[in-house]
Amino acid sequence: MGLFTRNKTAKTAPVAVLGAPDRDLSHLSGDYTIDPAHSRIGFAVRHAMVTNVRGQFAEYSGALHIDGTNPAKSTAELVIKVASVDTGNAQRDEHLRTGDFFEANAHPEITFRSTAAEQVGESTYRLSGDLTVKDTTQQVTLDLEFSGDAIDVYGANRIGFEGGTTIDRRDWGLTYNAALETGGVLIGEKVKLILDISAVKDA
Repeated sequence: MGLFTRNKTAKTAPVAVLGAPDRDLSHLSGDYTIDPAHSRIGFAVRHAMVTNVRGQFAEYSGALHIDGTNPAKSTAELVIKVASVDTGNAQRDEHLRTGDFFEANAHPEITFRSTAAEQVGESTYRLSGDLTVKDTTQQVTLDLEFSGDAIDVYGANRIGFEGGTTIDRRDWGLTYNAALETGGVLIGEKVKLILDISAVKDA
């Protein structure tokens, strides 16, 4: 299962959710490709001590292996194109691509590869893995909720997860900041990662 493989027949298919998650997920076991057309990888960070700036990455590819019988054997991989960062402000996005932040030319990708998975509730899961930004790798833990399974109008099997985590950007060398005249700093150190994932089962 390649990270950049897509189920083209389901790329833009509308999704009809079948209902609440089933406790028995054995029927969901298999390999899935994340569908960027129906997913979102976003973030939020404090700005000027008073509000949050929110953004997302528009280009990414990912793959999941789901073991519905033994969730601990499930895995996930994700590759994000740094240059696709989008906060709704072109000047700010360009600054994020520079050496002050992501240095997109030298480090064009952010990657995540899971190392452990566990079920912590009826429909909640915890996924740990290696997050690599600018050639620095740190372990993160994602708290995820299984939001259900679906069959779209093209007959493709889908599953959904939502959740995220909070990280300290300094752990990946993203230390740029500026002091405010009123005290404090321009950019918060804590970054919320926000995931809404729809994945299509491979044929």
